[in-house]
Amino acid sequence: TLFRSDGKFSMSVLAARTSQEMNGVSMLHGDVTKEMFKYMWKGFATNELYINYVTNGVHMPTWAAKEWRRLYESTFGEGFMQDQSNTKYWEKIFDVQDGVIWDLRNKLRKKLIDYVKTRFEKSSIMRHESPKYVVETLSSINEHTLTIGFARRFATYKRAHLLFSDIERLAKIVNNPGRPVQFLFAGKAHPHDKAGQDLIKNIVEISRRPEFVGKILFLENYDMDLAKRLVRGVDVWLNNPTRPLEASGTSGQKAEMNGVLNFSVLDGWWVEGYKEKAGWALPQEQTYQNNQFQDELDAASIYNILENEIIPLFYQRNALGIPTEWVQYIKRSIAGIAPHFTTKRMIDDYINQYYIKLSDRCKKLSADNFDAARNMSRWKNKVYENWDKIEVVSVDFPSTLKTEFKAGQTYHGEVILDIKNLDINDIGVEMVIMDLSANKLLESKELKLNKNVDKMAFFEIDFKLDHPGSYDYGVRLFAKHELLPHRQDVPLLRWV
Repeated sequence: TLFRSDGKFSMSVLAARTSQEMNGVSMLHGDVTKEMFKYMWKGFATNELYINYVTNGVHMPTWAAKEWRRLYESTFGEGFMQDQSNTKYWEKIFDVQDGVIWDLRNKLRKKLIDYVKTRFEKSSIMRHESPKYVVETLSSINEHTLTIGFARRFATYKRAHLLFSDIERLAKIVNNPGRPVQFLFAGKAHPHDKAGQDLIKNIVEISRRPEFVGKILFLENYDMDLAKRLVRGVDVWLNNPTRPLEASGTSGQKAEMNGVLNFSVLDGWWVEGYKEKAGWALPQEQTYQNNQFQDELDAASIYNILENEIIPLFYQRNALGIPTEWVQYIKRSIAGIAPHFTTKRMIDDYINQYYIKLSDRCKKLSADNFDAARNMSRWKNKVYENWDKIEVVSVDFPSTLKTEFKAGQTYHGEVILDIKNLDINDIGVEMVIMDLSANKLLESKELKLNKNVDKMAFFEIDFKLDHPGSYDYGVRLFAKHELLPHRQDVPLLRWV
């Protein structure tokens, strides 16, 4: 079938049915994808579906500022550019003096602020803004101030509004005379996304309030040039999507390549990327099912982390004016996070997990003028036609109602089948141990063929139960062929 569970035709289902492999673009996205499409393969546990993941990565030479690229190449040495996912290179960042990294961060922040001022002034003149408002804004934007960036597509699930949940508290944060903060927003909403457009309008209106002039700025006409400058120049990259709607997200990865620290919900790529004392995170789990309550909690957490961790860390300086612990965060981020989110690592994953496997199978199927492919097609037709004709003669396994199972003790099970028109090698029999409450496969043990007489097949197993606690087990038949890429390619199951 090419239809969703609600009966509507689905291009996603069509793609899944006509592809050998299927993957999410992050670990969490892979898990979410399994949950979304599990209805396509009834009888299988969610965690045994063939759907895997390759986490997105970004092209470091494109997104890293030339200043960072020069530092990387001179520090990491020969071979780095050809082996960017090798963590051994990136760990050499700890050999760089703190002052060098801090000077680099200051230069890139100044570049960004100068650009923002020029861009803002031009756009303000075109909109015929009040000269007083323009002058006040330009004089308030400061190249030495902690700068936090939020730039992306303005879909409502990105929750750009969270920062404005408590306007009075936010005003105190940005206007602290000794530890000021400035926020740069940029992005676009889909032309038909009224809610996203209203969100942008609301941010612009807030930015024009007297207490936020020059402290909160929305930059119009978001494009690749502005994106590059933002991910290179800000100090912190903010991301707070609704869990688990962020498939991967790559803007934070681009910031990583420039010594920018991430502050994000543990969703998308940040679930895998986050390292303690190399960035900041809001929990992955939702405390409340009510989205409004969850938003309130996350907003309070954002304020708390800003006030108690991020801002003090940035402004805590040594005698040379260097925030040494902040720089250590940057070093840990570059060494422990950045190498895992390069395009090089992503391509390596696709090659090792998919392309080599697909290439090898293609060679097998196409050999001898596609003889194996034709045999495989005939086999599939035969199995589909005769699967329901299999007769289960007997099943003899210990009863969960009558047997007190003990860990480490050996038990015996037998299954006898009349396989009718199928061959003995077409069928596998396995014992499956499940956590039904989570629809999770804990373990599967395939039964051995003891003997077969004509079309009667005798399977048996001796097994021990090694999982403590309460769980369920059952026995099922599955279609079996050496050239099947995975079970869901011929998703025939029969529970006995």
